[in-house]
Amino acid sequence: MAEQKSPPSEMIRVPVPLIGIVRQLSKLHRQGHTIALLQALEELVATFDSNIDIDAVVGSKQVLQLQEKLEELESYLADRDKLVETKLEAITKKLELIERAISSTRYNSQPKQRRQSYPYQQTQVELQPRTNSSLAPRLGVTPQSLIAERENKSAKEFLSWSRNRDPMSVGWEWNPSDGLYHPQR
Repeated sequence: MAEQKSPPSEMIRVPVPLIGIVRQLSKLHRQGHTIALLQALEELVATFDSNIDIDAVVGSKQVLQLQEKLEELESYLADRDKLVETKLEAITKKLELIERAISSTRYNSQPKQRRQSYPYQQTQVELQPRTNSSLAPRLGVTPQSLIAERENKSAKEFLSWSRNRDPMSVGWEWNPSDGLYHPQR
């Protein structure tokens, strides 16, 4: 009696995102669930099928046009994201200028006569070290963006950046040992 060999398996190319799914389908087939699997697949395809007959042949004119449209859409979305980022940066810079103008008018709006009438200099309040959440509002940023600025800049750059944002032009220096920002005049 001749031994029956199973027919050789057919190799097909599958898009990378579908490899795991095809492996699971193959496993179910080997376990004998082929008929139920085919019925379930037919039902699934039927829910997505809108009775439009599309012959998509790789390299066909329609497929190439579709690829071009997708590339145009991706390019448009990338350009739009860049435009939004540019606009946000411009708005941020304008807000910084407005904040500086407001803070400078706050501290420079006292009449000069009043300053001269008190020859004794007032004692300044000593600034205390601050946490991310307490320093961020003072500099007009979120705690997350404060951390990002600290991590992306050198110590000197961060000191200068924080001095430019601080209403009293105080620079802030990060001390990793205590996890606080310390004022630097």
